Amino acid sequence: MKITKNEKEKGITLMALVVTIILVLILAGISIAMLSGENGILKQSMQAKEETEYGQIQEEVSMDLYGGTNRPLQCQLL
Repeated sequence: MKITKNEKEKGITLMALVVTIILVLILAGISIAMLSGENGILKQSMQAKEETEYGQIQEEVSMDLYGGTNRPLQCQLL
């Protein structure tokens, strides 16, 4: 029985599967590093949240001190 070209090319080769898995692992490693690294997305979002909360508190205090005029309050974060 002779094997034709169409019967040989059915399915995925083992080499293609290994290359695909390696590429997925590389992309996953890069993604995890970008999320949780020293200057990662999660750390940047936490810093932005803290700055926003600080700004809101600063605005509330200035509104209380100056009776609704939104003059900036000059103070340092400890």
